[in-house]
Amino acid sequence: MRASAPTMTDTEANKSVVRAFVDALNGQDWEALDRLVAPDFVRHSDAAGEPGVCSRDDLKWFIRNEYSTFPNAHEALEDLVSEGDRVAARHRLTGTQTGPFGDHPATGRSMTARYLAMYRLHAGVIVEAWAEWDNLSVLMQIGLTAGPAPADLSLHDLLDDHYGPAYTTPTRPTTTPTSRGC
Repeated sequence: MRASAPTMTDTEANKSVVRAFVDALNGQDWEALDRLVAPDFVRHSDAAGEPGVCSRDDLKWFIRNEYSTFPNAHEALEDLVSEGDRVAARHRLTGTQTGPFGDHPATGRSMTARYLAMYRLHAGVIVEAWAEWDNLSVLMQIGLTAGPAPADLSLHDLLDDHYGPAYTTPTRPTTTPTSRGC
């Protein structure tokens, strides 16, 4: 028997989950994230490095760390398009760096980052995401670089400065590698 094509109701329901996800991020509502994101969630991102986020707990850890650097961070959805089990989103993230960014003290500078994300949903929860943004623009806006980064400085070096070597801290959740590279 052939699976039926997603209905308009399915695509609208998926967009509602992504809207609720962004609301939960903005409200730092960790319990809502437990309802909206699968435990084995994976986020793919060249901008943040792979594998990066390999579970719902990793995601919550990552977002909490972003809020320690940008306590007033706020996301807005500028566009949502849904087809089948995928939702494409154009986000705008704003915030002021009032917390340290790795070894760099707070600058008090504000930033706006626009990014694109693709979410895959299953059974009403987000199971996978792909997100890309312009890190250099953010670093320039908050005053951590005046222009293109030196050729020998990688994004991984900057993220390790911010989140700790190889993204490890005593509070980072332990994840089990999967066939998806996490």
